[in-house]
Amino acid sequence: MASILDEYEDSQNVRRSAQPHSRLSAANIGITHSGFVNVRLEEEKPIFNKQRIDFSPPEKINHLAVCNNQLCMSLGRDTILRIDLGKPDQPNQIELGRKDDSRVYKLFLDPTGSHLVISLTTNECVYLNRNTQKVRTLSRWRGHLIESIGWNKMLGNETNTGPILVGTSQGIIFEAEISASEGTLFNTNPDQYLKQVHSLEEDGRQAPVCCLEVERGIENKYFIIATTRKRLFQFVGRVPEGSEQQGFSSIFAQNQDLLPSFQEFPVNMGYSEITFYTSKLRSSPKAFAWMMGNGVLYGQLDYVRPDSLLSDVQVWEYTQDIDISNAFSKPISIVLTQFHFLLLLPDRVKAICTLNGQVVYEDIFPDKFGSLKRMIKDPIGGLVWIYTEKAVFRYHIQRESKDVWQIYMSMNKFDLAKEYCKDRPECTDMVLAKEAEHCFQNKRYLESAKCYALTQNYFEEIALKFIEAKQEEALKEFLLKKLNNLKTNEKTQITLLVTWLTELYLNRLGLLETDDSKNSLFQETRKEFRQFLNTSKHKECFYNNRSTIYDLLASHGNVDDMVYFSVIMQDYERVISHYCQHDDYGAALDVLSKHCDEKLFYKFSPVLMQHIPKKVVDAWIQMGNRLDPKKLIPALVNYSQMGSTQQIDETIRYMEFCVYRLEVKEEAIHNYLLSLYAKHREESLLPYLEMAGTHASEINYDLKYALRLCAEHGDLRACVHIYRIMELYEEAVDLALQVDVDLAKSCADLPEDDEELRKKLWLKIARHVVQEEKDVKKAMNCLSSCNLLKIGDILPFFPDFVTIDHFKEAICSSLEDYNQHINELKQEMEEATESAKRIREDIQEMRNKYGVVESQEKCATCDFPLLNRPFYLFLCGHMFHYDCLLQEVTPHLSAYKQPKLEELQKKLAATTQTTKSRHQLKEEDTVSLGKGQGSREQIKSDIDDIIASECVYCGELMIKSIDKPFIDPQKFEEEKSSWL
Repeated sequence: MASILDEYEDSQNVRRSAQPHSRLSAANIGITHSGFVNVRLEEEKPIFNKQRIDFSPPEKINHLAVCNNQLCMSLGRDTILRIDLGKPDQPNQIELGRKDDSRVYKLFLDPTGSHLVISLTTNECVYLNRNTQKVRTLSRWRGHLIESIGWNKMLGNETNTGPILVGTSQGIIFEAEISASEGTLFNTNPDQYLKQVHSLEEDGRQAPVCCLEVERGIENKYFIIATTRKRLFQFVGRVPEGSEQQGFSSIFAQNQDLLPSFQEFPVNMGYSEITFYTSKLRSSPKAFAWMMGNGVLYGQLDYVRPDSLLSDVQVWEYTQDIDISNAFSKPISIVLTQFHFLLLLPDRVKAICTLNGQVVYEDIFPDKFGSLKRMIKDPIGGLVWIYTEKAVFRYHIQRESKDVWQIYMSMNKFDLAKEYCKDRPECTDMVLAKEAEHCFQNKRYLESAKCYALTQNYFEEIALKFIEAKQEEALKEFLLKKLNNLKTNEKTQITLLVTWLTELYLNRLGLLETDDSKNSLFQETRKEFRQFLNTSKHKECFYNNRSTIYDLLASHGNVDDMVYFSVIMQDYERVISHYCQHDDYGAALDVLSKHCDEKLFYKFSPVLMQHIPKKVVDAWIQMGNRLDPKKLIPALVNYSQMGSTQQIDETIRYMEFCVYRLEVKEEAIHNYLLSLYAKHREESLLPYLEMAGTHASEINYDLKYALRLCAEHGDLRACVHIYRIMELYEEAVDLALQVDVDLAKSCADLPEDDEELRKKLWLKIARHVVQEEKDVKKAMNCLSSCNLLKIGDILPFFPDFVTIDHFKEAICSSLEDYNQHINELKQEMEEATESAKRIREDIQEMRNKYGVVESQEKCATCDFPLLNRPFYLFLCGHMFHYDCLLQEVTPHLSAYKQPKLEELQKKLAATTQTTKSRHQLKEEDTVSLGKGQGSREQIKSDIDDIIASECVYCGELMIKSIDKPFIDPQKFEEEKSSWL
């Protein structure tokens, strides 16, 4: 028993019947019409895979029940075998302990797999719980042969069944409840109660209740299905919320006054069986199949319908090989799966597809196992079990929906067909092709086009179908869908489709435009066409082939859409050119202003400036620094010379904006503004020149050009201003005297550093005043305005007949000035004499100063005794050896003094060497030595002047070196490495 559920393939022992697998036909192998390649590398696994359990029962199997992975079977007369399929190696065998001749009639196992009700042939029932080994009698059930039980899926648990329905062979339906607890002192039985709630009849007589099923719908609505041999009853009623524990009596009571809803078939084969299918994602069954005398009634369960649970009901009539009058060929049991119901016959199993009623599978069992007894499906696990008296078989149902798509496709239920072949693109393609062809045949061309676009069928063939049918709209829809399905790297196909679609749209727009009654359709088509042109996914294709699109648009004369397409392609030059050609300059400027392309401004400004100068200048000003004014000068110059006053005014306005607001420094801009002022606004010329600055370094215009321009237009004040900036003061004064003497005076005072030139300029002014204006009073004012002029300087300009009375005041004033100047010179001479006297006294005093050096004094630099070597003593008290001072001062000397010091040191060394080499002195040598000695002393004096002119610690050298680093940057790395 340890290996009771060890599975193995019984291919060697069990003869497999011919199974008509629904495969693709041989014609579809290889390269198909759709372009898919279908190659089957291995044998497909069958949907229904039978396995025999390796189990030899010690006694005959009477009955078997499976639910929630719990298997119970009746062996012989008195044995119950329980197996937990999760632990198949731990079977549990229980003896009923019956001493009478009773045998097991049926086993009933609840959905939890915990409660087993055993109906005996002696009209008794016993109960066995999964967690106990003790069989308990259901005393209240005595006297009834139990045919069916309707379990309570909502309230049942491992210890209590909740209210359940029990059907008997006498047609009575009881309501009962079983508890696994040991009971109380007064009630030790597991059955809590048993009460009759209804009875079923056939042909006026009571009929056995073959099957019972209880289901709950929405809003606490309950559905009870009960079957007899040829009738199927439905009881529908509501149970108040919270009262489910009270049972189902109220439901039957609600149907007492009315005849129960039932379906009846005339043929009776002595029994019937109903089965249900529940998907894994649902808690309630969704379909049913009822095996009765006429055939199999199957359909869907609709919990929304108010009066009936059954919908889409069909009858599958038994085939000719099934004879209900013959015990050896009539059906025994039925099981429902998602798309099939399995029919058990005494020697075989048939699988019938619920979609089309076709037998898709038939499995014949060998005679050695005996006749088949019953077929059971585990509603929780989904496995199908079949047993004979000697063997147990199990069916695995795998990929039941793999060929369903073909059935739905043949039924023209294409949405369902596509749903069941999502993971098989070749099948999806076949469904789409069939759907497209179906729609085409029914003249639903747009739907057909959408489906064809999703297939892999030959593009040319489909396109020709729509062209031959003269269905341009469908063709367009097909091309659009095909275009959207293309990958970005399929550039050739994309280009072809984009061009073709553009042509189709243009043809359609051309036809609609001529018909005024279709204006709304025309507008809608144009909107659709523009959306197509603006598709971001194919923007690259449009851009690369824009010349072709332009040609198509032009050939159809579609100017508006051409402009729209140009904007999409950001081909604003073409748009602006179009507007300019049609004299719509405002629209052209709007495009320019919106997209702010500087190059387009430079190109189209000349045309626009000619027609709408004010708006153009406003746009320029709005652009601000993004435009280069120098590149706009050609447009300004061209139309300012030949244009109207408005154009000239707008040109000046923009140039003033550039100069005053943008502060442009370009000389060309300033020169052009200057020329405009000179020609058209003379009153603004001089203010502009004064604003531009008074120094040549500040000026942004060309001075010579400005001078020539002002001279040509006779603006003398402007010329004087320019002369002043050019520092041509004589020319400025000469020209100013032609305008205003005061202007000339302001020019004469400008050369502040050149008194001679100032005097010369003032003399020019005085001569002009005397000779030209003959105004002595003004001449005297010139003397008071310039302190450089004296009365003697201007007297030669006066004529001989002028009397002294005119100059009396000026002469007296001049004499007083001379006298005062002489007194100032005397005072300065006396102060200089006194200062020289004090300096001589200080020098004399310095000669008598001295300093005392002690023997223990040390050099301020090397800290060694000072008297060992020649040294210097400074007034500040610092003392240095000669060589120490030389070493300390040398780095701080200027580039001029360092070479000079080195040269003096070499001369001193040469003089000392010459003196030592002489041993005998002659008279003339003595004289030359005296000269050499004098020269040596002079050299030392020169050296002292360089290194000992001041104390190195207290003098200017130390002050000047305050910002210098302690270590020379060039020697820093060397010094740094010496410390490591």
